[in-house]
Amino acid sequence: MRTLLNIIWLILSGFWLALGYAIAGIVMFILIITIPFGVQAFKLAGYSLWPFGRTVVKQADAGGVAVVGNVLWLLLAGWWLAISHLIAALLLAITVIGIPLAYANVKLVPVALWPFGREIIRSDRVSAALAAMPGAEVAVALPPNVDPDHNR
Repeated sequence: MRTLLNIIWLILSGFWLALGYAIAGIVMFILIITIPFGVQAFKLAGYSLWPFGRTVVKQADAGGVAVVGNVLWLLLAGWWLAISHLIAALLLAITVIGIPLAYANVKLVPVALWPFGREIIRSDRVSAALAAMPGAEVAVALPPNVDPDHNR
């Protein structure tokens, strides 16, 4: 199920969203001082290419540096990346097959706006990650109704 959803996602919106993140990452690498933001952009580009079967975990101990990074990210790239997710969601919601993908796009908006202090992990490793990071919580899980152990 995850593979099928990922293939449909890749064709309908994943490639274009990943391209947007990659462009943001390249610009941030060129500006040198924003290289940490470029790293986040490329991490999110990979996640937006193949999101199903992976989960975003919010780290409780991210601290003030992550907040400052998120504010700068929001100003530099987050707002237009979030808008691209909303536009993709709107276009996908027009079709019946695109409704679950539109829902997934809307769930990715908070990550596009506020990526620092979050870690992308495989869905089958969520329990171990939450145990290793006290106070951490699942920020985004895609899709909500697919069992990660189903297609092994």
